[in-house]
Amino acid sequence: MKYVLAIDQGTTSTRAIIFDKRGNIIASAQQEFRQIYPEPAFVEHSPQDILGSTVAVVGEALVRANIAARDLAAIGVTNQRETTLVWDKKTGKPVYNAIVWQCRRTADFCEKLRREGFAEKIYNKTGLVPDAYFSATKIKWILDNVEGARQRAEKGELAFGTVDTYLLWQLSKGKIFATDYTNASRTMLFNIHTLKWDKELLRLFDIPASMLPKVYPSSHKFGFTDASYFGSPVPVCGVVGDQQAALFGQLCTEAGEVKNTYGTGCFLLMNTGGKAVKSRNGLVTTLGATAGDKPCYVLEGSVFVGGAVVQWLRDEMKIISSSEESETLANSVKDSAGVYVVPAFTGLGAPYWNPNSRGTITGITRGTNRAHIVRAALEGVAYEVCDLVQAMEKDAGVKISGIAVDGGASKNGFLMQFQSDILNCSVKRPKLAETTALGAAYLAGLAAGYWSGVEQLRKNFSADCVFTPAMEEAKRLALLNGWKLAVARCRL
Repeated sequence: MKYVLAIDQGTTSTRAIIFDKRGNIIASAQQEFRQIYPEPAFVEHSPQDILGSTVAVVGEALVRANIAARDLAAIGVTNQRETTLVWDKKTGKPVYNAIVWQCRRTADFCEKLRREGFAEKIYNKTGLVPDAYFSATKIKWILDNVEGARQRAEKGELAFGTVDTYLLWQLSKGKIFATDYTNASRTMLFNIHTLKWDKELLRLFDIPASMLPKVYPSSHKFGFTDASYFGSPVPVCGVVGDQQAALFGQLCTEAGEVKNTYGTGCFLLMNTGGKAVKSRNGLVTTLGATAGDKPCYVLEGSVFVGGAVVQWLRDEMKIISSSEESETLANSVKDSAGVYVVPAFTGLGAPYWNPNSRGTITGITRGTNRAHIVRAALEGVAYEVCDLVQAMEKDAGVKISGIAVDGGASKNGFLMQFQSDILNCSVKRPKLAETTALGAAYLAGLAAGYWSGVEQLRKNFSADCVFTPAMEEAKRLALLNGWKLAVARCRL
């Protein structure tokens, strides 16, 4: 019996999950690692912590499953996107810590790019907006600020990679220097139309082409891990960024299919097939994962505060004592009694893009109680997602009939039902919540021949619950109008 192992290297922890042919979890292991904040708004990880935690959780998962590395048909890697590492090609030693996607140290340079009129050129090539979020300015910062780094890079001595590339290099002892389309598309250096590193952008950011890995489809035979790590070599056959992994794990493989992840924030992705849809509503255009050589395109939008609003109710406001209590309280009242919570704690994301907005509660009366506030806070998350869906519908020119959901807050039944009502479409929640790791496993297993195709994968899918709209149209429109008024007050 063979299995597929997924490495899910995230922002705060690394996990290894072993799946069987039915997509069932056989064993898993998880290890948290340090978050490093050398200065305000600077966020780093130790490369040694990333590699060390990865090796540790793979070994632990194998032990828990009572299998050996030779029992693995393939490994799939999914990772926190945009996080940037630079290392010596001979020794594999990093020249600096990993600069995490959350880090804002290059924000001023990105603002300079916008002022100088580069935003449209960058978007037309990469589908991204100039922002410190993406990898290009992080590479430039390392070359400009680490002593001797630029000279070594120009001599061809240094390598750049997102986390997937770094792990592949280290686990293969330097034999694999590669990434996939999804991760490359988040660097602000990769032309998503030609599927090549863009020479003009490399000149703009002053980055030598010799630093860059080869780019392949997400489902591809990348090479083998070195036997010294897990006891015997294992083929790595899947590499994919975390949000695109979740999209594939939800089997949103056809144009028009949508998934939303309810994590700390919310990440909404729509598969647009072979067409790169240009957004006019504040979304980004990026590459998705496919089982074949031809990539698909994706529209992506995010809201800054999703499940974090429940943490705020619990930890800061002390209105609830547990996340589960939010669902109970929300269901204890028939509506929010006219209360709206706009959770713009760090500004408003798409489609408003107003960084100066702040969280607002409107409609409070003498009869307002904590249940109304809790219900309104959960509804606020659903309204934010609704705004994103409407922006996607405008950009793609299609009506969304349903969304697949995952992430911690998707377990909240009240939130999912209200989401279905306010979107007026179905909301499908799978039984297996680990869709990110599952997507990486599926992509690896397909390349290795472990699974025959997407149709076989569809037989593995099992829905935990499908929420369908049950709200009258007049009420839905009235609620949405009230939300727009609340957002307008928030933006004043």
